[in-house]
Amino acid sequence: MEESVPLAQLARRLEEVVSDLRGLPVDVERLEDNALVRRRISEAAVSAREVRAMHPVGVSDTARNEHTSRRENLDALERGTRMRTIVHATVLDDPIRAARIRQLHAAGDLHRVVDEPVQQLVIFDRTLAFLRLTPVPYAPGALAIRQQSLITALIDLFERTWARAREVTEPTRRLSAREREVLALIAEGRSNSAVARALSITEAAVGKHVASLFAKLEIPATADDNRRVLAVLAYLRGTAR
Repeated sequence: MEESVPLAQLARRLEEVVSDLRGLPVDVERLEDNALVRRRISEAAVSAREVRAMHPVGVSDTARNEHTSRRENLDALERGTRMRTIVHATVLDDPIRAARIRQLHAAGDLHRVVDEPVQQLVIFDRTLAFLRLTPVPYAPGALAIRQQSLITALIDLFERTWARAREVTEPTRRLSAREREVLALIAEGRSNSAVARALSITEAAVGKHVASLFAKLEIPATADDNRRVLAVLAYLRGTAR
């Protein structure tokens, strides 16, 4: 799928903004301190009617800040704020954080999950966005953006990511990197011997990986089902990651 014009414009505009921060327009503000970023986000959340958020892999916070953020989200939902959040799949590897995310989802802060890296982003209504300065976990600071063309492009980015993300309640079986490679090649219709040649491993090793992914995907050996086809279907649905 080709990138839309707004997203192409966004890439150029952000590159210009970040490369010459001395010339920031009045509707793009650089915030250097994370405490200030959190305070400004909390202030914006009080009156927001709609919130879109994306949280990338590796982003974490103190237990106190996370508890405060969750409480603020629940309060906002009680006020009628519409909330949607995209998180990276690895967040669900932590049982405590996964339980908190599902609590928010059940309360109305709808969550979806992606496997590819995403930029840390929060958009309030269609008037204010906070974007991490650099796409590196724990990096300080953010851009507070009020410029409408940039906000429109950021909303487009969010909606495109949301559309291809899966529901947080959808079961996902975590495969190893090698198992994902094997399954991707099986999805191309390759035999075990062809997979072995493609990955430069032995056919016996491929057999072990196939058996492991069958077990993780809970696909039993039966006379009625083709396990390779069922595994490929799970791969295409996005429930095998």
